[in-house]
Amino acid sequence: MNDHVTDPATEAFVAHRNLLFTVAYEMLGSAADAEDVLQETWLRWVKADLAQVRDQRAYLVRITTRQALNRLRTLKRRKEAYVGPWLPEPLLTAPDVAEDVELSENLSLALMYIFETLSPTERAVFVLREVFEFGYDDIAAAIDKSPAAARQIAYRARQHVDARRPGTPASPEEARAASDSFRRALETGDLQGLLDVLAPDVVFVSDGGGLRLAALRPVVGADKVLRYMAGSVDKAGGTFSSEPTTVNGNPGLILRLGGEIDGVLAFTVENTRVTGLYYVRNPEKLTRVESETPLTSR
Repeated sequence: MNDHVTDPATEAFVAHRNLLFTVAYEMLGSAADAEDVLQETWLRWVKADLAQVRDQRAYLVRITTRQALNRLRTLKRRKEAYVGPWLPEPLLTAPDVAEDVELSENLSLALMYIFETLSPTERAVFVLREVFEFGYDDIAAAIDKSPAAARQIAYRARQHVDARRPGTPASPEEARAASDSFRRALETGDLQGLLDVLAPDVVFVSDGGGLRLAALRPVVGADKVLRYMAGSVDKAGGTFSSEPTTVNGNPGLILRLGGEIDGVLAFTVENTRVTGLYYVRNPEKLTRVESETPLTSR
């Protein structure tokens, strides 16, 4: 006979934990802050009267959203003092995340970088509606607005994101092929090969957080991006190596300098050419690229 009995509150929380983490991470772009939000969610969840909870999944997401919104407003003030562009913390993800095309697109560093231009409430509504497909009644309850207001915020946020997101995202196969071509050209120092894979108007965004050297604003144009990257390699003065990986459900590279992780590079690919490069060098954001983080939209 099994004496180990899990109480219903713990059982429900554990069952939905990966979803709750994904919701919090999509809203915050920080795994550490997402973990803190989950802790706060748990403390509120264990006080809930489960007999009164109609839909445990929706109720848990509602608590998580409210806690994430509180933290997002605090983070926004912190980001205003941040040195250079602020990119999300990259996560090493399992193959099943890449297979969920909708989730992997919304988890991409490129799209999450766009999320930074939304207000906290717009971001919450966009994430719940577009990524997790929650109904407007549940979203309204999570953000303390009417369903009509939630619908209007969703429309506004979608317009804002659509105006900035890539036109025709590449298929996973095209994205992997482009990242492989980039990697080969980078490792062999083939400048023409790099020019061939980069779109003429490619954008390079780097995040050093004031702790590592990085461009203080996006670098635009293939020639300028190549010059910046070549200059950075010269200044580093060591031996670079790269390994292909899956970052936030999308192809990426872990770049090492002298065997130590220097940063994580993510790509946006359109029509077989790289249109966006997102390089996270801030060491505080590189703690989750050695082991997989489970993410899910369900």
